Amino acid sequence: MQELVAWARKVREDFPILRSLHPSGRPLIYLDNAATAQKPLAVIEKLADFYRYTNANIHRGVHWLSQEATQAYEAARERVAAFIGAASEKEVVFVRGATEGINLIAQGLRRVWFSPGDEILVTQAEHHANIVPWHIVAEEVPISLRPVPLTPAGGIDLAAVAQAFTERTRLVAISAMSNVLGTEFPVAEVAAMARERGIPVLVDACQAVVHRPIRVQEWGVDFLVFSGHKLYGPTGIGVVYMRAPWGEKLPPYQGGGDMIRRVTWGGSRYAPPPAKFEAGTPPIAEAIALAEALRYLEEKVGWDFIQAYERYLCDYTEAALQSVPGITLYGTARPKGAVWSFNIGEIHPHDVGTFLDQAGIAVRVGHHCAQPLMDALGVAATVRASLAFYNLPEEIDQLAQTLHEVVRFFAHTPSAP
Repeated sequence: MQELVAWARKVREDFPILRSLHPSGRPLIYLDNAATAQKPLAVIEKLADFYRYTNANIHRGVHWLSQEATQAYEAARERVAAFIGAASEKEVVFVRGATEGINLIAQGLRRVWFSPGDEILVTQAEHHANIVPWHIVAEEVPISLRPVPLTPAGGIDLAAVAQAFTERTRLVAISAMSNVLGTEFPVAEVAAMARERGIPVLVDACQAVVHRPIRVQEWGVDFLVFSGHKLYGPTGIGVVYMRAPWGEKLPPYQGGGDMIRRVTWGGSRYAPPPAKFEAGTPPIAEAIALAEALRYLEEKVGWDFIQAYERYLCDYTEAALQSVPGITLYGTARPKGAVWSFNIGEIHPHDVGTFLDQAGIAVRVGHHCAQPLMDALGVAATVRASLAFYNLPEEIDQLAQTLHEVVRFFAHTPSAP
């Protein structure tokens, strides 16, 4: 274990922001990685270097700078395809974020797939980004969501999933990992059930892609989305995996330049995928920087280290948090990522978060864009500490120590009348 911690200290040096000080003068302890991860210097420099040396619009220019930018952008697509195990880079669409990606898929399926009365099978733990787009679809095509309940530990019972399928189930849309509980859900097993019934599967991999390798072909899924900013890459970039031939089946999400073959006053003919779904100037620099983040993860940090070290951090954090009087932990099922949501007695999560911030500890408080899950847990909000491979055991010790101080402080603070 000492070797894992030593390597974490080494790679931590690649993240300039982690040397920051809180306005109080305390060192920054960043435990809000599920919201967005910090960026290594290699990614920051790649983003800046594009604007310094390669900035040009892509695909439509014959000059050398445009050609350089185009090659780098398309190389990024190839890198992403290899990263998730896609059959071809043509199955990879760049969008502005995972939320846009789910909306793209939802609006395409609305036009060619759903009929009134159809159902979408989801889990009780879905992020709003995998709920609200379907509600928007339902405003035009009356469809409904059918949530599979979680176990008391925050996992999924595959028998319950099997029972949830009906003759009206038309799509399975599930998270690979809960952004609140950290639970890893059995995507491959659920996808196998869906394939037996001829039902396509969409996976929200925003959290899972950070913690473990993704292999879309092995999972047997039809669609998958994730965002760059949670994956140590820049904001403003997301990825849609669209298994062939879905790219041919779905209509364009937006219209404009670079997604067409021919435009006349009488109509438009569209380019083949993925160009069909990338109207206008795409996030060029962001895609290139995302590819650098993937290179950094795979070649510098290493998945073996990430998985082993985050398992250690997850267990270490659980033990540290359990020492806090009155704490309730949500999501203890295994396997899970290094994400812990909790409440402490009757102390409001926002009060806990504010107290932690004053100690230089950044966590997330609120409903985490998962209000149906909060309803199922019987709470309005939680505190969430989410860890990355650059977090250290002493930071967890400081979190636990500060939470003990929170308990003592509120034990001696009179309640408002």
